[in-house]
Amino acid sequence: MSAKKQIQVDVDKAVGFKYPSDKVAYNRRDLLLYAAGLNLEEPKFTYELDKQFAAFPTYPLVLPLKGATSDVNSYAERSNTGGEIPGMPKIDLNRLVHGEQYLELLEPLPLQGEFTLDSTLAGVYDAGKGMIMDRETFLVDASGKKLARMISSAFVIGYGGFGGPRKPKPSNVVDTPKRAPDAVQESKTHTNQALLYRLSGDYNPLHADPRIGERLGMKGAILHGLCTYGIAATAVLRHFADNNPAAFKSIYGRFASPVYPGETLQTLMWKAGEQNGQVTVAFMTKVKERDGVVISNGTVVLVPGAKSKL
Repeated sequence: MSAKKQIQVDVDKAVGFKYPSDKVAYNRRDLLLYAAGLNLEEPKFTYELDKQFAAFPTYPLVLPLKGATSDVNSYAERSNTGGEIPGMPKIDLNRLVHGEQYLELLEPLPLQGEFTLDSTLAGVYDAGKGMIMDRETFLVDASGKKLARMISSAFVIGYGGFGGPRKPKPSNVVDTPKRAPDAVQESKTHTNQALLYRLSGDYNPLHADPRIGERLGMKGAILHGLCTYGIAATAVLRHFADNNPAAFKSIYGRFASPVYPGETLQTLMWKAGEQNGQVTVAFMTKVKERDGVVISNGTVVLVPGAKSKL
């Protein structure tokens, strides 16, 4: 019997489920390692004694898999911290693909500390050939202040057809303009890019063992989607906010296809709007060698005049 015929989902029971709170932590060394994993060169992100030293804005995205340790961990265990979800079937992690990612910074990111991740299953959608699960997570400091909001959309292959609702288009996404981009940045990835980036906390073997990728029909180990996502964010921040991390408000992107370490990322950017001191930038990231889109529907909101509060 196919997985599709077995799927039974009670959306009303599932949506709103609160995952157990998760303790996470990071320090300045973790910020430096993350910056190196994105090929950043600016001292404000790569040198802890720089007067403007700051966390690169997309850093919170590594915390759900990193946890509270700076040691290696089990990807399978970190990916399955939620336990049983009412109204949901047991999910085969081998069928789970990262589909979309949203991040919004609510406060400046501290340079180190201990924090809590509070997560809720915000949506369950029927995509026909699969199921989409939206997990909303807040990064919360010791005082209870929310520092960041993340929505991770997972596509679960073969789990669709249960009669659930279709996912609406996110309201914070702009369409890619049909004109020449206002800016383009090329970023050459290294053959060991995934091996470096995984040290920030995502130890999925798919990014280190080429045999796993080959079994899944790929050419070998692939680059983390969130590494590509972070590199795209560096391009937007450089071209539209003078590399000021305080200007970063939010980012959204849809993962379209994998990247292989050693390929060249080409991020195309368009100024899509400006209102109330905020600038909206649309972006698309492609692999130059294959002319293939790897992140689509990219949208970044910036506040160019913002100043650091740290």
